[in-house]
Amino acid sequence: MAKHQTTPEQHSVRLLKVGEQVRHVISEILTRQQVHDEVLTAHSVSVTEVRMTPDLRQATVYVKPLLGQDEEVVLKALRTNTAFFQREVAQRLKLKFAAKIRFRSDETFDEASRIDALLNDPRVKRDLED
Repeated sequence: MAKHQTTPEQHSVRLLKVGEQVRHVISEILTRQQVHDEVLTAHSVSVTEVRMTPDLRQATVYVKPLLGQDEEVVLKALRTNTAFFQREVAQRLKLKFAAKIRFRSDETFDEASRIDALLNDPRVKRDLED
């Protein structure tokens, strides 16, 4: 029997869908405080994005604590509980392989603030008005 071929577009859509499902599962776990960790219970954490590798075996989860407070402490707590998150994601999504999860800090908010500050600089505004 011939193996069904997928196009690159279909493959990337699958990556996005699975990444979004993983994001929802992790967000739900954090929202419902199902992780028995004092640090994670004390902080609100946003899961901003999940990027999956093409083989769906690794997931990079980008997170940001509310107001950016205690970011390193929260990341350490998340990394300490990685096995719990991996087990929960595997059970809830019923994927062929359990994705190895890596937690990273989401720097997009900081980068957006930096760009906004640059655009509000009087010298830049002067150039944009011309």
